[in-house]
Amino acid sequence: MNTVRVRDIEIGAGVPKICVPIVGVTKEDIIAEAKTFDSIPVDVVEWRVDWFEGVFDFDQVLDVLKDLRDALGNTPILMTFRTSKEGGEKAIEDAAYAQLNIKAAQSGYVDLIDVEVFTGDEIVKEIIEGAHAAGVKVVASNHDFFKTPDKDDIIGRLRKMQDLGADIPKIAVMPQNKKDVLTLLAATEEMASEYADRPIITMSMAGTGVISRLCGEVFGSALTFGAAKKASAPGQMGVNDLSTVLELLHNAL
Repeated sequence: MNTVRVRDIEIGAGVPKICVPIVGVTKEDIIAEAKTFDSIPVDVVEWRVDWFEGVFDFDQVLDVLKDLRDALGNTPILMTFRTSKEGGEKAIEDAAYAQLNIKAAQSGYVDLIDVEVFTGDEIVKEIIEGAHAAGVKVVASNHDFFKTPDKDDIIGRLRKMQDLGADIPKIAVMPQNKKDVLTLLAATEEMASEYADRPIITMSMAGTGVISRLCGEVFGSALTFGAAKKASAPGQMGVNDLSTVLELLHNAL
């Protein structure tokens, strides 16, 4: 499997990397939170730009990105506009979504962007090509906040992301019971061992699925999300506890 290197972080090698989301509404909140990250274990910072009050004015987005880069130093930035249809804060037209992501990639301030794979193949390809032309990596994502698809469906979605050229396929699903968590883990293991030629990210959400956020190194998920302040999805652990468990598991393997 090929790893993905962003700045000094190698995703897909060793201990799963920790990504911490910023979900501030104002520029002041966003930058203030970023400045606290030097005291916690964080490998990648995800800016959830859909929470930002000025998201539809790119000059304001650029202004935040510039200061965010200054605040975070060499920590990689993943910019994500999570749409309302996949659990995010706002809706957006496809053309505006593509433009936001490509312009952010071209800004030089972000290292990765997130693209929802079911936005439509042509838009997704356009965004991936635009990001890659700017030297930015792409996380292709899919979220099901209501259920866990069957194993073959999960694998099929991850393979689709890989086929479209994403650098890191990602899926998050909601368990209705413990068997659903096992389904997600089985799909992760099969994808990682049989089909993936690049890192993947998978998780089963809520408290029921929290084990999936901890055991990525065993089953094949290369990055996990932890909360510094406010969780951006159900089931995210505090980042210090998360780091402790990841290291304990790593040392036992």
